[in-house]
Amino acid sequence: MLLLIIFFGFQAGAQENNKKDQREAKMYLQEAEDALSENDFAAAEAAYRKAIAKDPDNPTAKYNLGNLYYNKEKPSEAGERLNQAGEIADSKETKHKAFHNLGNSFMRQEKYKEAVEAYKDALRNNPNDEETRYNLALAKKMLEEEQQQQEDQDDGEGGDNQEQEQEENQEQQEDQENQGGDGENEQESDDEGEQEEKKDEGEKQEDENKGEGDQEQKQDEEGDQKEQPQPQPQPQQGQLSPEQIKSLLEAMNNEERKVQDKINAEKAKGAKVKTDKDW
Repeated sequence: MLLLIIFFGFQAGAQENNKKDQREAKMYLQEAEDALSENDFAAAEAAYRKAIAKDPDNPTAKYNLGNLYYNKEKPSEAGERLNQAGEIADSKETKHKAFHNLGNSFMRQEKYKEAVEAYKDALRNNPNDEETRYNLALAKKMLEEEQQQQEDQDDGEGGDNQEQEQEENQEQQEDQENQGGDGENEQESDDEGEQEEKKDEGEKQEDENKGEGDQEQKQDEEGDQKEQPQPQPQPQQGQLSPEQIKSLLEAMNNEERKVQDKINAEKAKGAKVKTDKDW
């Protein structure tokens, strides 16, 4: 009997403490709502934390804190609290709202796979919510596009690696061909050089022989010129000979003297002399 009395007494005390914690948690929830109405987000966050500390099984405190983080652009913290709220919620309505907003927080983080699963959990608790169904379809579409981009990127990297490998193999093959070709080209160059040298020597020898022959021919021509008498220049047709030119000059001088003598005679008589020519 004594043990039963102690047990029931302890249980009653625990229940009383739980009720006290629940009352205090509700009080902190009210403080958080008042702080939000005044846009005091820091005070609201502190009040929600106190409420969760007093009553960890209260899904409302965790759900509201998750929404606070979501509205403050903290999707990671929001997702943590909303997931907790969905797990401990005792009603389908609360679960549905928690998982729906959890999906929204994953969408903000571009975690489309996690968002799909969260929206599915929300629809399991409320299959008639069209907004959740629309968000699920959108999350699936974004996930497919992400996967397609990843596949295209992988294919592109594989193609780039294959092209790079082909280029490297081609370069190695060209290097080998160039090395072999260089040896052949060097041998051909040496052969061509020897042929050019021989050709130059042959042309030089021909030039020397030709020069000697030209010199001998020139000497023979000079000897022939010395033996033959030099021809005298002949006047061309219509051209005066030196003897004719000499006779013509003497005649002109004689005429000039006659004219000068006549002028002097006229001056001596006092007559005027016309110096301008008549043309």
